[in-house]
Amino acid sequence: MPANENNRGRRQTPAYDLTMEIAPDLTRIVEQLMRQRRQMAPFEHVSRAPIPSFQAARDIISLAQQLLFPGFFSARPVTELNVEYHTGEILYDFYDKLSREIATALRHDCRRCKIDCLDCQERGQAIALEVAERMPALRELLAGDVAETRDGDPAAGDHYDQIIFCYPGLYATMVQRVAHELYQRQVPFLPRILTECAHAATGIDIHPGAEIGANFFIDHGTGVVIGETTTIGSGVHIYQGVTLGALSLPRDAGIRLKGCKRHPTLGDKVIVYAGATILGGQTVIGTGSVVGGNVWLTESIPPGTRVLIKNPELLVINSSAHPKKSKLADQPEK
Repeated sequence: MPANENNRGRRQTPAYDLTMEIAPDLTRIVEQLMRQRRQMAPFEHVSRAPIPSFQAARDIISLAQQLLFPGFFSARPVTELNVEYHTGEILYDFYDKLSREIATALRHDCRRCKIDCLDCQERGQAIALEVAERMPALRELLAGDVAETRDGDPAAGDHYDQIIFCYPGLYATMVQRVAHELYQRQVPFLPRILTECAHAATGIDIHPGAEIGANFFIDHGTGVVIGETTTIGSGVHIYQGVTLGALSLPRDAGIRLKGCKRHPTLGDKVIVYAGATILGGQTVIGTGSVVGGNVWLTESIPPGTRVLIKNPELLVINSSAHPKKSKLADQPEK
């Protein structure tokens, strides 16, 4: 077979002499990047000090998942004979990795703020122990979230297993509940890294600062955004594409409004259907209210209120007939 037949269909790449042709150009680019460093120091981390790690955050999430739902996500079977040993082993790994990442985040913050780092390791260990002590309470909260999901979604089936394995809303809620414990203890970086791991995996963006009550249910979930100062009561249901956000903010909002209440409050037993947007720190959705699909809401509503969009007119176009208008028949929100 001719040589050209053997290479037919393969992409041909030119052979460069790196030393003679490319190296001078790359050297020039490196020199430009080095000159930029004078103006761009805040945008680099050139130091022997470790930096918070997304891979470590994913490991922490995996360990938390194994503690909170024993046997579902473990590498080996968990039985009555080994469950206590398994739990102790996973808990130790969780504490060890979490304490290291907290200390790393604290050290990075000290370096960024030009503060002497004196007790970051000890603080990391103390905070990690506090979070570990919260795991039984978080497990009870998540059990309520799973039960609320089963009760609220006929597609969930008769058992909890499918929800624990498959529901992105539960996964995002689990990660946020763990991250919220770190956020409350003023750990920098790591809480947000954890929730961004869940955001990347599910499309659900919940800030670690949000206060979320018991029996929380996110159905489908893609495109849900819940801001930092959001407060959510007990038994709340949220569907895909919902935004609980802030009103339009000034350019210096990142500094001037830090710590202010910017996101809405939802009372107990509130339902927010797909595509709804609720904005503003002073906006309160009263207990037992229903916010319909695609509603845009920037004002408070009293308990027991239903907020819906009036049925639109549809333009139905048929190639064999003249266009005609029809009113959309009443449909359930889901």
